[in-house]
Amino acid sequence: MRLKFSDMAIKTKICGLKTSEAVEAAVRGGAVYVGFVFFPPSPRFLELKQARLLSEKIPNTVQKVALTVNETMEGFAEILSQVPIDILQLHGSESPDFIRELKARFSLPVMKAIPISSADDLKKAEIYEGVADFLLFDAKAPKDATRPGGNAVSFDWNLLADYSGSTPWFLAGGLTKENMEEAVRLTGASLIDLSSGVEEAIGVKNPAMISDFLFRTSKL
Repeated sequence: MRLKFSDMAIKTKICGLKTSEAVEAAVRGGAVYVGFVFFPPSPRFLELKQARLLSEKIPNTVQKVALTVNETMEGFAEILSQVPIDILQLHGSESPDFIRELKARFSLPVMKAIPISSADDLKKAEIYEGVADFLLFDAKAPKDATRPGGNAVSFDWNLLADYSGSTPWFLAGGLTKENMEEAVRLTGASLIDLSSGVEEAIGVKNPAMISDFLFRTSKL
C-alpha cells in the first residue's frame, strides 16, 4: 500500500542550476538537494569555477550534488578539489565495482541513475542494492538524445507501484508542477528530482518556476 501524501514529507532536488538567482530560489523554496551538471554535452553544463562560486550561496543544510556521466577517478578528483560536493551522482554506465572504488577513494555517498522504460530496466537496480547510497529512476533517453537525462520525458510510473528495494530512491523524468502530484501518488516517491520542469528554455532555469514548484510540493 502506498502512503498518503499526508503521511510523508516530499524532499526535492533541483538539478542543473547555473545562476545565483536559480540557486537562491531553490534554497529559499526549501530544496533539500541542488545539482550541478559536470557533463559538457549538456546545456546545463557548469564550469568548476562557476560551481564553486554558486556553492558559496548554499547553506550546509542543503546537499550539493555533482552530476557526472562516465567520469574518471581523475575527473572526480578535479571536481572535488575545487567544489565542496556532498553527493556524487552517476548518470552513465558505471558498474557496482566502480562505485565501490569511488566511495573508498573519496568517502562520499553515491547516487546511481537507472534509466527506465520497462519492467526489465527496473530489475537492473538490484545490482546496486547495498552499493549505491541512493538510486534515481529516470526515463530512458530518446535514441537521438545527446544526454542521458534532463530530456523532459517521463516513463510509466506504474512500473514503480510494487517496487520494494531497500535503497532510498529519487523519481525523475519529465516532472512538472502539473504532473508531480500524480507521479507521487502512483509511485509513492518521497524523493523527487527535476530539471526541465522548472525551465523557460532548455538549460535556462526560471527562479519563479522553481519557487512555485517547491511551494506546491510543500503542500502535499
